[in-house]
Amino acid sequence: MSSDAIGSAGKRGNSFAHVEAAGWGRGLSTLLRITRMTLRHPWQVTFAIGSTIIAAGLQLAIPQLLGRAVDETQIAFAGGTAGAAAEDTLWTLALVLLAVAILRGLFTMSQNYYSESVGHHIGYELRLACYEKIQRLSFSFHDQMHSGDLITIGMLDLEGVRMFFSTALVRVVLLSILIGVGAYLLISTDVVLGLVALSFVPFVAWRSSVTQLRLRATWLDLQERLSVLTRVMEENLGGIRVVRAFAAQAHEMLKFDKASKNALSLAHERVGIRVRNTSAMTFSFFIAMGLVLWVGGNKVMAGEISVGTLASFLTFMTILQMPVRQLGMMVNSFARASTCGSRLFGLLDLDVAIKDAPDARPLDINEGTLRFENVDFAYPSQESRPVLRGVSFEGRRGETIGIVGPPGSGKSTIAHLIPRFYDVTGGRITLDGQDIRKATLASLRKAVAVVQQDSFLFTTTIENNIAYGDPWAKERRIERAAESAQLHNYVLGLPAAYGTVVGERGVSLSGGQRQRLSIARALMLRPAVMVFDDSTAAIDAATEQRIRASMKKYAEDRLTIIVAHRLSSLMHADQILFLEHGEIVERGTHEELLARGGRYKALYDLQVRPGDEMLGEFGAAQ
Repeated sequence: MSSDAIGSAGKRGNSFAHVEAAGWGRGLSTLLRITRMTLRHPWQVTFAIGSTIIAAGLQLAIPQLLGRAVDETQIAFAGGTAGAAAEDTLWTLALVLLAVAILRGLFTMSQNYYSESVGHHIGYELRLACYEKIQRLSFSFHDQMHSGDLITIGMLDLEGVRMFFSTALVRVVLLSILIGVGAYLLISTDVVLGLVALSFVPFVAWRSSVTQLRLRATWLDLQERLSVLTRVMEENLGGIRVVRAFAAQAHEMLKFDKASKNALSLAHERVGIRVRNTSAMTFSFFIAMGLVLWVGGNKVMAGEISVGTLASFLTFMTILQMPVRQLGMMVNSFARASTCGSRLFGLLDLDVAIKDAPDARPLDINEGTLRFENVDFAYPSQESRPVLRGVSFEGRRGETIGIVGPPGSGKSTIAHLIPRFYDVTGGRITLDGQDIRKATLASLRKAVAVVQQDSFLFTTTIENNIAYGDPWAKERRIERAAESAQLHNYVLGLPAAYGTVVGERGVSLSGGQRQRLSIARALMLRPAVMVFDDSTAAIDAATEQRIRASMKKYAEDRLTIIVAHRLSSLMHADQILFLEHGEIVERGTHEELLARGGRYKALYDLQVRPGDEMLGEFGAAQ
C-alpha cells in the first residue's frame, strides 16, 4: 500500500524523530487522521462498537439483578406463600443472571476481538506504508537518520497508533455508558446515596489522568533511552570484529551498562509513580464504600431503602471501580496516539527528494552515451561546501573511463550521481541526450549498475544474492556472471555450491569474495553503464587482472566507469579523470598523463616506485 493512501497532514522535515508533544491543533488533526483510518474497516468497527454497547448494558443489569435477588431472598426466609413464590423467583433470577453473565462475556469477547482486528489491520497498513516510504526516501535522508530511530518509529510509535481504536475510541463508548447511565440509575434511585457512591469517581478520575500523563511523559523519555540502548547494541553487533580485534569488550560493556542503567532508573521511577497513585485511588474507593455502607445501612434501618437496593449500590461501585481507573488509561491513549502518530505520520509525509518527475518517461538507450555537463553538487546538509564544481566529461559505449584523485575529491559522488542516488545542484547529466532527472527511476537504475566498495550481502544463498536484481534468471546465466567475476570456481568448491547460505552481511566470505559477488550481481542486470566505485580494492592484483580479462568482451557494448585509488585498476582506461577539490584538474590516457608530469604522474610514482623522496614530492603536490 502506498504511503500516499494514508492521507496527508502536511509536509515535515527530518526532525520528527524527537517530537515530545504535539500542539492541540496538530494533536487533534493526528487523532482525526487515525480515526479516519479505522473507518476503512466499517464492518469490524460496527461489530466492535455494537458489542461494546450491548456488553455495557448487560453489565449495568447485573447490580439490579443482584439487588432484586437479595430482596427476594429476604422474602423467601419469611416463609409462607410469599416465601414460596420468592423462592421460585430466585431460581428465575439465578438463570437470568447466569444468562446475562454469559452474554456479557460473549459480547465482551466480540468487542475485544473486533477492536483488535481493526487495530491489527491499521498496523498492517502502516507497517507497509512505513517500509515502502523508507524504500523510497533518498540517500540524503538516510545519511542523517540513524536506523535505530527508524526502527523505534516503525515499532513503538506504530504500536501506539495501532492501539488507539481499542484503548481509546472503544473505551470512550464503554466508559460513557457505564459511568453516565450507571450514575443516572444510582441518583434516580436515591440522590444522597447515589452521590456518596459516586464520590470517589472525581478523585480517581483526576489521579488516574494525572498519573497516566506523567507515565506518558516518562515513557517518552524511556523510549528515547531505549533507542540509545538499541543504537549501542546495534553498533556493537555490527562492529563485533573491530571490538574483538581491539580487545574492547570491557569498554563496550561499560557503554551498554551505562545506557541500560539509565533506562532502568527511569523504569523504577515509573513503577513508583504507578504504585503510589494506585494505592491512593484504592484507598479513596474503600473510603467511599465505607460511607455507602454507613449511610445506606442507616437508610435500610429507617426503611427508606431495601437491603437489595444497598447491595445493588455496592455491586455497582465494585463494577465501576475499574472503568473509572481506565479514564486515565484512556487519556493516556489519546496522548500516546497523538505523539506517536505525529512522529509516524511525520515519516510518512516526508517529501521524497529523489522521485520520478510528473512527465518522466523510460530511458531510450541507443548509443549509450553518458555526459556530465558542467555539473555542480553539494550534499543537502552541507550546501555551503560544494563537492563538485563544473565537472564535464563524456563517455561512449565500449569505452572505459577511470576516475582517480585524493580522498574527498568527489570521486564516489560522481558514481552516486549517475543512478540518481542524489540529484545535481547545477548542470545536468544525460544518457543519449536524455536528462536523467526526466527519466523514470526504474529505467535509470536498470540502465546503470553501481558496484560499491562496501559490499552488502543478504542472509540467503549465493545464488539468490547474485540473482537479486533478476530473481527469475536461469541458472546458467547466474553461473556466467559468477565466472566473469572470477567467483564460479570458488563457489563450486563449497559444500552446497550456489545453494550455500552466506552469513549476516556475508560474514562467511572474505572481503574480496564479497566484492566479486557484488560484481556478479551487477553483471546480471546487463546495464548500459557499469560503475565500479573502488569495488576491487579488496581483490588481489592477479584476480583483478583475470576479472578485467573476462569482462573485456562484456564491456564492449557498454560504458564502464572505474573509480579507484589503485592506478593499476584503471591504467587501461580510454580516458582518465584526475579530480581534486571537486574539479577535474587533469584528463587523458595513462600515457598522456604520465607525459604531462602532473599530479597523476606523482601519484603513479608513489604507487609504482614508492620511496621517501617520491613521498615528499607527492605530499607537496597535494
